[in-house]
Amino acid sequence: MSDDTAANKANAVAFYRTAYLGDPSRAIAQYVGDRYIQHNPAVGGGKQAFIDYFDEMARDYPGKSIEFVRAIAEGDLVALHTHQVWPGNDQYVTMDFFRFDEQGKIVEHWDSIQGVPAETKNGNPMY
Repeated sequence: MSDDTAANKANAVAFYRTAYLGDPSRAIAQYVGDRYIQHNPAVGGGKQAFIDYFDEMARDYPGKSIEFVRAIAEGDLVALHTHQVWPGNDQYVTMDFFRFDEQGKIVEHWDSIQGVPAETKNGNPMY
């Protein structure tokens, strides 16, 4: 793995952790490039919409936690697989994809989220 790929992977985890745990403004300032393209339909486009979304999440859902299960990097893309536990023990698995620019800054994001079911037919965890 190249140094850029390793750095992108570490920066994607740090970006997500920083925003998720309540400091989206710092996450944007440290890890995002000149523009930010958002593909999550529940979040507006651009940096300020991202900050607003995560500020609201921190206010409305304090005490949530996140575990980074996997981080995979290839070229200018990083994929994160997480297990999230929210208040009331609501649990989710997410898959997030980040695209980085030539300066090592995040410029684009896609994601998918799914609730963790109480049981599975195969008995395997989702994370």
